[in-house]
Amino acid sequence: MDQLSARERLRQTFDAVAGDYQGARPEYPSALYDTLRALTGVRPEADAICEVGCASGKATLPLARQGFAVTCVELGAALAAEARRNLAGFERVTVVNADFETWPPAAGEAYGLVFAATAWHWIDPAVKYRKAAALLRPGGHLAFWEAVHVVPGDGDPFFAEIQDVYDEIGAGMPGDWVSPTVETLPSFAAEIAAAGLFADPVTRRFQWETRYSAADYIRLLETFSSHIAMEPWQRDRLYGEVRRLLALRPDGLVRRHWGAVLHVARKRGQ
Repeated sequence: MDQLSARERLRQTFDAVAGDYQGARPEYPSALYDTLRALTGVRPEADAICEVGCASGKATLPLARQGFAVTCVELGAALAAEARRNLAGFERVTVVNADFETWPPAAGEAYGLVFAATAWHWIDPAVKYRKAAALLRPGGHLAFWEAVHVVPGDGDPFFAEIQDVYDEIGAGMPGDWVSPTVETLPSFAAEIAAAGLFADPVTRRFQWETRYSAADYIRLLETFSSHIAMEPWQRDRLYGEVRRLLALRPDGLVRRHWGAVLHVARKRGQ
Protein backbone atom coordinates (compact mmCIF):
# COMPACT_ATOMS: atom_id res chain seq x y z
CA MET A 1 0.00 0.00 0.00
CA ASP A 2 1.47 3.37 -1.00
CA GLN A 3 1.77 6.29 1.42
CA LEU A 4 -1.20 8.17 -0.06
CA SER A 5 -3.63 5.26 0.14
CA ALA A 6 -2.42 4.33 3.64
CA ARG A 7 -3.02 7.88 4.86
CA GLU A 8 -6.44 7.95 3.23
CA ARG A 9 -7.42 4.64 4.82
CA LEU A 10 -6.19 5.51 8.29
CA ARG A 11 -7.69 9.00 8.41
CA GLN A 12 -11.11 7.48 7.86
CA THR A 13 -10.83 5.12 10.86
CA PHE A 14 -11.65 7.78 13.47
CA ASP A 15 -15.35 7.85 12.58
CA ALA A 16 -15.70 4.40 14.16
CA VAL A 17 -14.91 5.86 17.62
CA ALA A 18 -16.67 9.21 17.27
CA GLY A 19 -18.63 8.75 20.49
CA ASP A 20 -15.46 8.25 22.57
CA TYR A 21 -13.31 10.93 21.01
CA GLN A 22 -14.33 13.96 23.05
CA GLY A 23 -13.95 12.26 26.41
CA ALA A 24 -10.84 10.24 25.60
CA ARG A 25 -8.57 12.69 23.79
CA PRO A 26 -6.49 15.14 25.87
CA GLU A 27 -7.37 18.77 26.41
CA TYR A 28 -4.86 21.23 24.99
CA PRO A 29 -3.29 23.65 27.50
CA SER A 30 -4.81 27.10 27.85
CA ALA A 31 -1.35 28.59 27.29
CA LEU A 32 -1.40 27.22 23.76
CA TYR A 33 -4.59 29.12 22.92
CA ASP A 34 -3.24 32.27 24.55
CA THR A 35 -0.10 31.99 22.42
CA LEU A 36 -2.14 31.29 19.29
CA ARG A 37 -4.10 34.50 19.79
CA ALA A 38 -0.99 36.51 20.63
CA LEU A 39 0.94 35.35 17.55
CA THR A 40 -1.95 35.73 15.08
CA GLY A 41 -3.72 38.74 16.57
CA VAL A 42 -7.13 37.22 15.83
CA ARG A 43 -10.12 38.77 17.60
CA PRO A 44 -13.65 37.37 17.91
CA GLU A 45 -15.23 40.62 16.78
CA ALA A 46 -13.05 40.91 13.66
CA ASP A 47 -11.92 37.49 12.45
CA ALA A 48 -13.67 34.35 11.27
CA ILE A 49 -11.80 31.08 11.74
CA CYS A 50 -11.68 27.87 9.69
CA GLU A 51 -10.73 24.67 11.49
CA VAL A 52 -9.36 21.73 9.49
CA GLY A 53 -10.46 18.34 10.82
CA CYS A 54 -12.28 19.35 14.00
CA ALA A 55 -13.17 15.74 14.94
CA SER A 56 -15.56 16.03 17.91
CA GLY A 57 -14.76 19.70 18.53
CA LYS A 58 -11.98 19.23 21.08
CA ALA A 59 -9.98 22.28 20.00
CA THR A 60 -13.04 24.18 18.79
CA LEU A 61 -14.72 24.56 22.17
CA PRO A 62 -12.13 26.87 23.80
CA LEU A 63 -12.28 29.24 20.81
CA ALA A 64 -16.08 29.06 20.62
CA ARG A 65 -16.25 29.98 24.30
CA GLN A 66 -14.17 33.07 23.51
CA GLY A 67 -16.82 34.15 21.00
CA PHE A 68 -15.12 33.27 17.71
CA ALA A 69 -17.07 32.42 14.57
CA VAL A 70 -15.64 29.04 13.53
CA THR A 71 -16.31 27.00 10.41
CA CYS A 72 -15.24 23.41 11.10
CA VAL A 73 -14.53 21.08 8.19
CA GLU A 74 -14.66 17.42 9.26
CA LEU A 75 -14.22 14.40 6.98
CA GLY A 76 -16.07 11.85 9.14
CA ALA A 77 -19.87 11.97 9.15
CA ALA A 78 -20.13 10.51 12.67
CA LEU A 79 -17.46 12.86 14.02
CA ALA A 80 -19.16 15.84 12.37
CA ALA A 81 -22.43 14.84 14.04
CA GLU A 82 -20.64 14.52 17.38
CA ALA A 83 -19.07 17.96 16.92
CA ARG A 84 -22.48 19.48 16.19
CA ARG A 85 -23.79 18.03 19.46
CA ASN A 86 -20.81 19.28 21.46
CA LEU A 87 -20.97 22.74 19.90
CA ALA A 88 -24.75 23.12 19.75
CA GLY A 89 -24.74 26.00 22.22
CA PHE A 90 -22.59 28.22 20.00
CA GLU A 91 -24.52 29.98 17.24
CA ARG A 92 -21.34 31.25 15.57
CA VAL A 93 -19.96 27.73 15.00
CA THR A 94 -20.76 25.74 11.85
CA VAL A 95 -19.70 22.13 11.26
CA VAL A 96 -19.39 20.97 7.66
CA ASN A 97 -19.05 17.27 6.78
CA ALA A 98 -16.53 17.36 3.93
CA ASP A 99 -12.90 16.69 3.10
CA PHE A 100 -10.83 19.84 3.40
CA GLU A 101 -9.01 19.29 0.12
CA THR A 102 -12.14 19.67 -2.04
CA TRP A 103 -14.48 21.62 0.24
CA PRO A 104 -15.74 24.84 -1.41
CA PRO A 105 -16.23 27.71 1.06
CA ALA A 106 -19.08 30.15 0.69
CA ALA A 107 -18.54 32.70 -2.06
CA GLY A 108 -16.48 35.62 -0.83
CA GLU A 109 -15.65 34.00 2.52
CA ALA A 110 -12.17 34.81 3.82
CA TYR A 111 -10.75 33.80 7.17
CA GLY A 112 -8.38 35.48 9.59
CA LEU A 113 -7.08 32.10 10.74
CA VAL A 114 -7.01 28.60 9.30
CA PHE A 115 -5.92 26.09 11.92
CA ALA A 116 -5.66 22.37 12.57
CA ALA A 117 -5.26 20.57 15.91
CA THR A 118 -3.78 17.06 15.54
CA ALA A 119 -5.16 16.90 12.00
CA TRP A 120 -2.77 18.71 9.63
CA HIS A 121 -0.68 15.59 8.96
CA TRP A 122 -3.78 13.83 7.56
CA ILE A 123 -4.29 16.43 4.82
CA ASP A 124 -2.88 15.84 1.33
CA PRO A 125 0.56 17.52 1.35
CA ALA A 126 0.17 18.51 -2.30
CA VAL A 127 -2.94 20.53 -1.48
CA LYS A 128 -2.97 21.70 2.13
CA TYR A 129 -0.81 24.82 2.05
CA ARG A 130 -2.30 26.06 -1.21
CA LYS A 131 -5.85 25.51 0.04
CA ALA A 132 -5.17 27.21 3.37
CA ALA A 133 -3.66 30.25 1.65
CA ALA A 134 -6.65 30.51 -0.67
CA LEU A 135 -9.02 30.60 2.31
CA LEU A 136 -7.18 33.34 4.18
CA ARG A 137 -7.87 37.06 4.04
CA PRO A 138 -4.96 39.46 3.45
CA GLY A 139 -2.69 39.23 6.49
CA GLY A 140 -4.37 36.05 7.70
CA HIS A 141 -2.52 33.23 9.44
CA LEU A 142 -2.13 29.48 9.24
CA ALA A 143 -1.60 27.59 12.50
CA PHE A 144 -1.32 23.92 13.34
CA TRP A 145 -0.14 21.65 16.13
CA GLU A 146 -0.32 18.00 17.08
CA ALA A 147 -0.61 16.34 20.49
CA VAL A 148 2.21 13.76 20.59
CA HIS A 149 3.28 11.35 23.31
CA VAL A 150 6.59 12.53 24.76
CA VAL A 151 8.71 10.94 27.48
CA PRO A 152 10.69 13.43 29.59
CA GLY A 153 13.48 12.37 31.91
CA ASP A 154 11.04 11.90 34.77
CA GLY A 155 8.47 10.17 32.58
CA ASP A 156 6.46 7.11 33.58
CA PRO A 157 8.39 3.80 33.20
CA PHE A 158 5.11 2.13 32.20
CA PHE A 159 5.79 2.90 28.55
CA ALA A 160 9.09 1.03 28.53
CA GLU A 161 7.42 -1.88 30.33
CA ILE A 162 4.55 -2.17 27.83
CA GLN A 163 6.83 -2.19 24.75
CA ASP A 164 7.47 -5.91 25.03
CA VAL A 165 3.78 -6.55 24.43
CA TYR A 166 3.70 -4.22 21.43
CA ASP A 167 6.66 -6.18 20.04
CA GLU A 168 4.93 -9.49 20.80
CA ILE A 169 1.78 -8.54 18.85
CA GLY A 170 3.77 -7.16 15.91
CA ALA A 171 3.08 -3.50 16.63
CA GLY A 172 6.43 -2.48 18.12
CA MET A 173 8.64 0.42 17.15
CA PRO A 174 11.82 -0.02 15.06
CA GLY A 175 14.89 -1.16 16.96
CA ASP A 176 16.56 2.25 16.75
CA TRP A 177 13.46 4.11 17.99
CA VAL A 178 14.08 6.76 20.63
CA SER A 179 11.09 8.18 22.52
CA PRO A 180 10.72 11.88 21.74
CA THR A 181 10.87 14.67 24.25
CA VAL A 182 9.11 17.96 23.67
CA GLU A 183 12.51 19.42 22.68
CA THR A 184 13.08 16.80 19.97
CA LEU A 185 9.64 17.00 18.34
CA PRO A 186 10.07 18.06 14.71
CA SER A 187 9.48 21.58 13.47
CA PHE A 188 7.78 22.04 10.10
CA ALA A 189 8.87 25.65 9.72
CA ALA A 190 11.10 24.73 6.76
CA GLU A 191 8.21 22.89 5.08
CA ILE A 192 5.97 25.93 5.55
CA ALA A 193 8.63 28.20 4.04
CA ALA A 194 9.23 25.81 1.13
CA ALA A 195 5.55 26.03 0.15
CA GLY A 196 6.27 29.66 -0.79
CA LEU A 197 2.87 30.88 0.39
CA PHE A 198 3.55 31.91 3.99
CA ALA A 199 6.03 34.21 5.69
CA ASP A 200 7.58 34.46 9.14
CA PRO A 201 6.90 30.92 10.40
CA VAL A 202 7.36 30.65 14.16
CA THR A 203 7.08 27.74 16.59
CA ARG A 204 6.31 27.42 20.28
CA ARG A 205 6.58 24.20 22.32
CA PHE A 206 4.23 22.97 25.02
CA GLN A 207 4.27 20.00 27.40
CA TRP A 208 1.59 18.79 29.80
CA GLU A 209 0.71 15.69 31.77
CA THR A 210 -2.50 13.65 32.02
CA ARG A 211 -3.11 10.78 34.44
CA TYR A 212 -5.23 7.84 33.35
CA SER A 213 -6.84 4.84 34.99
CA ALA A 214 -6.56 1.58 33.05
CA ALA A 215 -10.08 2.03 31.67
CA ASP A 216 -9.46 5.64 30.63
CA TYR A 217 -6.10 4.82 29.09
CA ILE A 218 -7.57 1.99 27.03
CA ARG A 219 -10.35 4.34 25.96
CA LEU A 220 -7.67 6.76 24.75
CA LEU A 221 -5.80 4.02 22.86
CA GLU A 222 -9.00 3.01 21.14
CA THR A 223 -9.14 6.44 19.46
CA PHE A 224 -5.71 6.03 17.81
CA SER A 225 -5.73 4.96 14.16
CA SER A 226 -2.95 2.43 14.77
CA HIS A 227 -4.97 0.69 17.50
CA ILE A 228 -8.28 0.91 15.64
CA ALA A 229 -6.55 -0.91 12.76
CA MET A 230 -5.30 -3.75 15.02
CA GLU A 231 -6.81 -7.22 14.94
CA PRO A 232 -9.06 -8.02 17.92
CA TRP A 233 -6.54 -10.51 19.34
CA GLN A 234 -3.85 -7.83 19.33
CA ARG A 235 -6.02 -5.38 21.23
CA ASP A 236 -7.10 -8.06 23.70
CA ARG A 237 -3.49 -8.98 24.51
CA LEU A 238 -2.35 -5.36 24.77
CA TYR A 239 -5.26 -4.12 26.86
CA GLY A 240 -5.01 -7.10 29.17
CA GLU A 241 -1.39 -6.22 29.91
CA VAL A 242 -2.30 -2.54 30.44
CA ARG A 243 -4.82 -3.63 33.06
CA ARG A 244 -2.35 -6.03 34.70
CA LEU A 245 0.49 -3.53 34.96
CA LEU A 246 -1.65 -0.71 36.32
CA ALA A 247 -3.36 -3.03 38.82
CA LEU A 248 0.08 -3.47 40.44
CA ARG A 249 0.27 0.25 41.24
CA PRO A 250 -1.15 1.67 44.48
CA ASP A 251 -3.05 4.41 42.65
CA GLY A 252 -3.70 2.36 39.50
CA LEU A 253 -2.75 5.31 37.28
CA VAL A 254 -0.39 5.92 34.39
CA ARG A 255 1.19 9.34 33.74
CA ARG A 256 1.28 10.22 30.05
CA HIS A 257 3.11 13.35 28.96
CA TRP A 258 1.95 15.18 25.88
CA GLY A 259 3.95 17.55 23.73
CA ALA A 260 2.92 19.89 20.93
CA VAL A 261 4.73 22.25 18.59
CA LEU A 262 2.52 25.17 17.65
CA HIS A 263 3.35 26.45 14.14
CA VAL A 264 2.12 29.87 13.03
CA ALA A 265 2.80 31.64 9.72
CA ARG A 266 1.36 34.67 7.92
CA LYS A 267 0.00 34.55 4.38
CA ARG A 268 2.55 36.02 1.97
CA GLY A 269 2.09 39.03 -0.24
CA GLN A 270 0.19 41.18 2.22
